[in-house]
Amino acid sequence: MFFQDVIGQEELKQRLIQTVREGHIAHAQLFCGQEGVGALPMALAYARYVHCTHPLENDACGECPSCRKYNKLIHPDLHFVFPIVKADKKKKEVCDDFLPEWREFVLKNGYFSYNHWLGFLGSENAQGLIYAKESSEIIRKLSLKTYEAEYKIMIVWLPEKMHDVCANKLLKMLEEPPQKTLFLLVAEQPEQMLTTILSRCQRVNVRPIESETLRLVLSTRYGLTDQDSAAVAHIAGGNYLKAIETIQLNEENQLYFEYFTRYMRLAYTVANMKRADNPLLKFNALKELKEVADEISELGRERQKQFLAYCQRYLRENFVLNLRVPSLSYLNAKEAAFSSKFAPFIHHRNVFQFLEAFEHAEVEIGQNVYAKMIFFDLALKAIMLLKN
Repeated sequence: MFFQDVIGQEELKQRLIQTVREGHIAHAQLFCGQEGVGALPMALAYARYVHCTHPLENDACGECPSCRKYNKLIHPDLHFVFPIVKADKKKKEVCDDFLPEWREFVLKNGYFSYNHWLGFLGSENAQGLIYAKESSEIIRKLSLKTYEAEYKIMIVWLPEKMHDVCANKLLKMLEEPPQKTLFLLVAEQPEQMLTTILSRCQRVNVRPIESETLRLVLSTRYGLTDQDSAAVAHIAGGNYLKAIETIQLNEENQLYFEYFTRYMRLAYTVANMKRADNPLLKFNALKELKEVADEISELGRERQKQFLAYCQRYLRENFVLNLRVPSLSYLNAKEAAFSSKFAPFIHHRNVFQFLEAFEHAEVEIGQNVYAKMIFFDLALKAIMLLKN
């Protein structure tokens, strides 16, 4: 990871580079940032720059022996501590037991979350921790002399996951650090850490990625239109991982959008039929509406719940659209096009009943109520609410 690989954060990059060039490197730094903003990538890029033997003005050189080792995360003076899940049968109890997996995962992903890491380990339902035994490993590693570089660097990812015994041992190391040792702690929830550790670290705040920067990255890397990339960046709120998740969900959401528009168009058609209209037309419209409801009921229970959750979000967006405040809108291009005509029908007289009906349907799906009945009943409620 180079500084150039970290999305945005230009001011912070320059500040970190300046500390190295001026020789003002604090021995313990706490990189604080919510998931997906790049706190760990920033710490890795900073560590590379500190160890680089021929640093450039704005980044590590990428060519020196140190940088070549960083390309594989095998620099002998770079150490990692991170949450793990004990594997009793294999007697894996410390981070070094998982180091090959960690290197593979970090090099492949760059930006990732705690849940992504546990998923990679096949331990999604377990609790990842930095166990008490890790404290002995930290002391052992930092008591050694440096092999090649001026500094030994220890990156501790998610120190808030530390066992109390390990946290207290780390505190002692921070109070009396070995010479030329650099601690880079990377926390998402620093409020869960020992206050005594917080007080001994220089805090480095990694803020949410600027919206325009994120929009440009999404447009370049994923080929999104300007409007769609802006919508995704807006939804993500400066979180790159959330932006990627939104893009990955777009294909599924496209299906839900198509079902929603068919559902509502037919419900609106029936709602606006007059008594004098041909009874056969009413029958055919209701029949088609029931067919759509039956199609949705075939999606499978989890996707049915996802569809209902999508509908609730989209209904809220249409209600908010009537406020005519563009910054509050989180719609992509297709959604916005449909909403330009549909939003006026979602107003203060029916929006809460709409949301309650869809939320109740989601609960019933979770309770294994007959899906075809739920979705046709929901269609009939939509007909009545669109008359308001």
